[in-house]
Amino acid sequence: MDSNKIIEVLAYTIPSIITGSVAYYFFKSYLQDKQNTRKWLLQKDAQKQALPLRLQAYERITLYLERISLTNLLIRVAPISNDKNDYENLVIAQIEQEFEHNLTQQIYMSDECWTIVTTAKNATIQMIRKANMSDRVDSADKLREVILNDLFDKQSPSSAALGYIKREVSEMW
Repeated sequence: MDSNKIIEVLAYTIPSIITGSVAYYFFKSYLQDKQNTRKWLLQKDAQKQALPLRLQAYERITLYLERISLTNLLIRVAPISNDKNDYENLVIAQIEQEFEHNLTQQIYMSDECWTIVTTAKNATIQMIRKANMSDRVDSADKLREVILNDLFDKQSPSSAALGYIKREVSEMW
């Protein structure tokens, strides 16, 4: 074979391979950029629709925490008998019922926030049970009084959870 023929073939082949490679690279980059732009636009649109749902979930959980706040709860739920254990069960049932009603809101919240809400619920129930075990409590009205007196000394679990929710929502902006 002629070395001139080989050089001539290479002279035509190498530039076409380089041109084809550059065209492939630019075409691939262009398609990747278009795909990223589409993904970004879809994500932006989805976030625009999801933000109101997330805010509504935080509003509902805020309402839940306000409703299980012991001062509000004990005023709203009056004893139906004078038995302290019946009243304890009634108040705890109210807390659990409210919680189950708002259980689906957790999909719109961070795991840490939902854990704090659940902890606030459990701490509120524990405060009620602890107060009921006290020697000072012998009736439903006395249970209410002891719980409310205990709240004067410390912050309610609902208040701490509400503070966390406010911080988390403020970070969404």
